[in-house]
Amino acid sequence: MTEIILVAGSHGATGQHVTERLAARDDYEVRAMIRKDDQADELAALGGDPVVADLTDPDSLEAAVEGCDGIVFAAGSNGNDVYGVDRDGAITLIDAADDAGVDRFVMLSSMGTDDPDSAPDALQDYLIAKAEADEYLRQSGLNYTIVRPGELTTDAGTGDIRAADSLEMDSGDIPREDVAAVLVTALEFDPVFGETVEILGGETAIEDALEEISSS
Repeated sequence: MTEIILVAGSHGATGQHVTERLAARDDYEVRAMIRKDDQADELAALGGDPVVADLTDPDSLEAAVEGCDGIVFAAGSNGNDVYGVDRDGAITLIDAADDAGVDRFVMLSSMGTDDPDSAPDALQDYLIAKAEADEYLRQSGLNYTIVRPGELTTDAGTGDIRAADSLEMDSGDIPREDVAAVLVTALEFDPVFGETVEILGGETAIEDALEEISSS
């Protein structure tokens, strides 16, 4: 049975990897959420079915999530509107998912959200916004996984990571390709349902690393 997965932020650097990875599989139909029509061809080339919607417009989100089995939230404001997009936009999509009966919600968050005061000043509002969105998701009643990577790179993915409930923020980085692989895995990997996972590049296969967290 084919499941429909909505990727919010599908045009972003990580979201494109998520879209392409999901589209490569026969058991997923990818609904690639974009804000602008002129992004559609690029997402279609990756295998996504483009749908125009805006995180600040609940009506457009209602249509985008209709019939979806799962959602990957990989959207972000790039620092331009952290409370409007990274927090409130995520919350609006969580509400739409809940209303539509979506089964799974995977949130791309960030390491450092548990202690934003320790981050550089320029990052603190972003981390506060992400922390509040994460907590809203936890309290929503949705079947969720929150994935918090460290510093992102454009290196080729290796398929190997470190994963834990908490990692030192300055102890490594992780390719976006591997973050995308974790997000996709989290859609269907029971051991991380209801978990918040921090990830960095490492030497353990993704499923093995995630399973170790759930059993710890």
